[in-house]
Amino acid sequence: MAATSEAFVRGVQLRHLRCLVAVAQERHLARAAERLALSQPAVSKTLAELETLAGARLVERGSAGRRGIQGFTVAGEQLLAHALRVLEALDASAEAVMPASGTRPQRLRIGALPSVAPSLLPAALAALRERLPTLQVQVQTGANGPLLDALRAGELDLVAGRMSDPQLMAGLTFELLYTEPLALVARAGHPLASGAPSVQEVLRHPLVIYDEGTIPRHHTESFLSGLGLGLRLPAHVTQTLDLSVARALLIRSDAVWFTPIGAARDDMASGQLVQLPIDTAGTEEPVGLLLRSDAEPSAARQLLIALLRESGKTQSTQSRVARR
Repeated sequence: MAATSEAFVRGVQLRHLRCLVAVAQERHLARAAERLALSQPAVSKTLAELETLAGARLVERGSAGRRGIQGFTVAGEQLLAHALRVLEALDASAEAVMPASGTRPQRLRIGALPSVAPSLLPAALAALRERLPTLQVQVQTGANGPLLDALRAGELDLVAGRMSDPQLMAGLTFELLYTEPLALVARAGHPLASGAPSVQEVLRHPLVIYDEGTIPRHHTESFLSGLGLGLRLPAHVTQTLDLSVARALLIRSDAVWFTPIGAARDDMASGQLVQLPIDTAGTEEPVGLLLRSDAEPSAARQLLIALLRESGKTQSTQSRVARR
């Protein structure tokens, strides 16, 4: 074991670590090669060299020409965490010893679920801008899995999302902010907006739902099956993660949207959309902050975390009111 460790220390180079990080960020060998300005065979060779030095397979390659990356092995995840720390330390060292080159502007990269971003982020980001007016802020929305991949690969500083499967949580921490229920939402004046519609009546209308593999989609299907009436989603549904598309479709039609209530809260407050009077108890989803457990803390990130906690308290209160 000692000889193997010594060989790894002697043989590993920065190009190996940069290659591993690029593969983690792109999840595809050809795209990683493009990011590194190398050929795809060169990236494959560098990755193979690193696996030889580590004495273990680091990535699970896909079947399509072996260019796609299905995931990282346990050894790969462990080495990736160390590689990120080494490259981050190198960047910090360069800034410390080369002041003449100028310091890079401070940056904060935030990932958020589309269903979470509109209700949780705006107030916190506005307050953050007042405190840190020169801070560069980047917000990326997407499904939970890709966001966690980007967080683990060092492309994001934090994610406002949901806890995932244990294998996807390695190296990450989760802090619960609030829970919110699923809601059935439609335009103001919708035929089902008054009275006491049944779920069967809802299913006769066009439906807007989240994509397969997302937690809101899972809760939608579980909600229907849990009614014990043999209800299932019809085949002719509209699937989208784009909230702007969903709300525009609802306003222009008699479609009904199965969504976490926070995603529609602003439109319901303005009167454009309404929540149908259908009990969705048991569909509450936890929303929280996900961080890399080994990431170096920064003042900007800690400030945003504090602001998001305050925003989360507001969302929690509003969700409790909505359930009454």
